[in-house]
Amino acid sequence: MALADITAARKPDRLRLGLDIAERIFVVGLFARLALVVFGSVGVGSSPVNLLLLLSEGIVVVLVMLRRPATEISLKPLDWLLAFGATAGPLLVQPGHATPLVPAAFAASLMITGIVFQVACKLTLRRSFGLAPANRGLVVAGPYKLVRHPIYASYLINQTGFLLLNPTAWNAGILAGSLVIQIFRIAAEERLLAHDEAHAAFREAVPYRLLPGLY
Repeated sequence: MALADITAARKPDRLRLGLDIAERIFVVGLFARLALVVFGSVGVGSSPVNLLLLLSEGIVVVLVMLRRPATEISLKPLDWLLAFGATAGPLLVQPGHATPLVPAAFAASLMITGIVFQVACKLTLRRSFGLAPANRGLVVAGPYKLVRHPIYASYLINQTGFLLLNPTAWNAGILAGSLVIQIFRIAAEERLLAHDEAHAAFREAVPYRLLPGLY
């Protein structure tokens, strides 16, 4: 192989490595920012239930750091923007002192349900977890028999509980916008996974992406 061919072949590998490092730095940075906001808010009187959000998002940090290399990963800038947007959005919420729309115990139960479901999904996915569209091995067991993107469904449950506890216009706008971005992110992920022949059988066996009977 000519030197020019070797150099050209190495460029995508360097790009993937750079994107992988950038993704990890992005996740850790956003989590650190969220931790400061939540601890500061609880310290001045907001509900300690908000600390559950850190447990939920902390799992993301751990799995991103431990994931396996992808056999295929999107290099499209828009796909990465969608992944970063859907991840960053929920981390921009603000715990506050607005009057909860439901009893704190009910909001906490939703958040805990979302976290438990999320943990179950991520323990099933394990080192196949990532942010940007990639194929780190198709997983079809456990929660993935209910919907094709159960982790995102767990986020929705958790975030609903948080919004009911902290019902501000800022939080509602952030989480609504994040949900829209998440839907586009799902479409981007499934375009890439469609390159895997096993994904067609998965789509047929599990027809809904996020909410059974709706989407």
